[in-house]
Amino acid sequence: MDNRPKKELAKFLAEDLGKGDITSNLLPRIKIKGRIISRQDGVIAGVNYVKEIFLSKGCTVRIIKKDGNKTIPNQTILEITGFAQSVLSCERTALNLLSRMSGIATKTKKLVEKINAVNPRLKLYATRKTAPGLRFFDKEAVKIGGGEKHRMSLDQMIMIKDNHIAVAGSLPRLIIKARKKYKKIEVEVENQEDALLAASAGVNIIMLDNFSPKEIINTVDRLKKSKLRKHVKLEASGGINEKNIEVYAKTGIDMISVGEITNAVTGIDFSLEIP
Repeated sequence: MDNRPKKELAKFLAEDLGKGDITSNLLPRIKIKGRIISRQDGVIAGVNYVKEIFLSKGCTVRIIKKDGNKTIPNQTILEITGFAQSVLSCERTALNLLSRMSGIATKTKKLVEKINAVNPRLKLYATRKTAPGLRFFDKEAVKIGGGEKHRMSLDQMIMIKDNHIAVAGSLPRLIIKARKKYKKIEVEVENQEDALLAASAGVNIIMLDNFSPKEIINTVDRLKKSKLRKHVKLEASGGINEKNIEVYAKTGIDMISVGEITNAVTGIDFSLEIP
């Protein structure tokens, strides 16, 4: 495992431990065996990070259900062996991360399955609407669920949005400036005319922000008539959810980004049981 997630996991554990688990320290120093079980249906995500949390405290871990596996209530996900103080002091941190990541993966999987039923070539992307400090793990969970990560940070790709245009005063000027230094450029637009303008300027991706399905279809048609459609990818974003994602998937776009898969997470319920 890379150092970055290891360092983050150590921070998560330190946050919960404080100066030490004073309750678990009352227990006799004996080795115990525990198992993490699922309490509901879902897609598993984060077992390798949970394993690392317990390993950092000298425990041994056996993974039963791997990332991406589906689970039902009362299934064993991991088995942990170690001193009672070590196992119990890691419990909440491990369960919290597993719950959140599995919740994201489960939601992502549902949306991906809906998209695939309509347009298997269409990709679902996460956004930067992640919990502070958890982006790496949130985006990993999206990938496990069958989605794509998109940008991890602001330095990875140019994305010109409404506030950038408001400050600069001109979309074409910003695009020209960006093209002098960067090859890949995405522009967020709020109307059809700006979509045509961005496509004419040679951007790589156009995000159609809060477009209705009908507006997207009309925009796709105009880009085709202008012989611009083949040269640009179209991303739909804003107001897309489990109820309407199939309608958006039929509009002829290439990408869908959904913020709620990481900013409105419903965790999957797990518990640690000591026989």
